[in-house]
Amino acid sequence: MDLSQPAPSGSRLHPFLEGPRPAAFAHRGGAGDWPENTMPAFQSAADMGFTYFETDAHVTSDGVVVALHDDSLDRVTDRTGLISELTWAEVSRARVAGIEPIPSLEELLVSFPDVRFNIDPKADRSVGPLMDLLTRRGDLDRVCIGSFSDSRLRRIAEEFGSRVCLGLGPRAIGRLTARSLGLPVGSFEGRCAQVPTSVKGVPLVTRRFVDAAHRAGAVVHVWTIDDPLEMDRLLDLGVDGIMTDRPRILREVLERRGQWRRP
Repeated sequence: MDLSQPAPSGSRLHPFLEGPRPAAFAHRGGAGDWPENTMPAFQSAADMGFTYFETDAHVTSDGVVVALHDDSLDRVTDRTGLISELTWAEVSRARVAGIEPIPSLEELLVSFPDVRFNIDPKADRSVGPLMDLLTRRGDLDRVCIGSFSDSRLRRIAEEFGSRVCLGLGPRAIGRLTARSLGLPVGSFEGRCAQVPTSVKGVPLVTRRFVDAAHRAGAVVHVWTIDDPLEMDRLLDLGVDGIMTDRPRILREVLERRGQWRRP
């Protein structure tokens, strides 16, 4: 999707973007309330009515895509080792926070068939197996792929074109930011500007940024927001989605504003 011009009136959104807005994302399932990226976390979010999940993807040495943020087991589990050097059997024996197993991404997709997933492939070697999985299962319509790597996003775009929803990479975010300041910039690819509120202390998500994204036909999703006052401020700016580690707080804010919507 070329964002050098606004999207044509009446043009069809990617199905990932056709869910309720503002989109409420349970970041890693709700990492502030549960062991991150585990089935109980995602199940709790689903029970609260969340229809957008954010998760990450690494690949084991034998090709299984797992939902884990880090490239190793060390920080969040009771075991150690790089995911890329361990088999799925070895990874599946680890316990997040000492209690919950690491799910495969396929387990999540099967367990939550009505949920849309925002997925970040955390390494170059994750891209191929991830896209193979999504293609085999026919899940391209309900995922968005975001990454800090322009090369990963480019590889996916070249392979799948408009069939997959892509976040804007760092270069595209830079161009969108320049455009919001009135500077002439070239075209860029992507459907979702998924960004923090600031970068190195410099505010990024401003009304001008949001307006520039909307004029270009992109949506704005902001991460990772746990403070209700900040949620209100961002929603007042017109952002299209918020990712949070505290799903219950986000739901309460949206309910108070009359913006909590389910399909």
